[in-house]
Amino acid sequence: MAIDWNAEIIDQLEWHWDHQLRPRLDDLTDDEYFWQPVPGCWTLRPRGENTSPMPLGAGEFTMDYAPPPRDRDPVTTIAWRLAHLIAVFGPPGAAHFDHPSDDDHAVDYAGTAQAALRQFDEGHDAWIRDVRKLGAEGLARPQGNLSPPEYASAPMAKLVMHIHREVIHHGAEICLLRDLYRGRDAYAATTEGSLQ
Repeated sequence: MAIDWNAEIIDQLEWHWDHQLRPRLDDLTDDEYFWQPVPGCWTLRPRGENTSPMPLGAGEFTMDYAPPPRDRDPVTTIAWRLAHLIAVFGPPGAAHFDHPSDDDHAVDYAGTAQAALRQFDEGHDAWIRDVRKLGAEGLARPQGNLSPPEYASAPMAKLVMHIHREVIHHGAEICLLRDLYRGRDAYAATTEGSLQ
């Protein structure tokens, strides 16, 4: 039996998107978007207010960043993680598999949760559209100059699966941060009660 690998790879992301990730983000508030569960989180900040060594972004808000190697990666906010995934998907008008993608410096990051979700949806829709266009032949072709030189001869399927892993991985972290945000008051009440 022939397997439609393009359909299978799309289904991997779309099932997660439709049944796990995207429904959990519908009522995201600005307070949650910028909530810092620990001091010193990386987040989005108004231009000029970043404390990280190399903030990224083209618009009014920039994303905290420092080039590797780092002693350790800091905890990041939902705003930071959504910004990262928006950059991973690339701009909606990008031809994802025809030329090297723009870097994170070119993204105009959103200063509100709802604007970020619109960017996230648009990026996702454009990504899926272009993965569908690849077909089986496109998944098998080499990445060429779309990726770092060490992946130039790797099949396009490897790049697509990497992007899907990023969305599944960081999407799960965003959902966990939402759970922690909702549970913070109950935890604080329990902690205060145990200290008395």
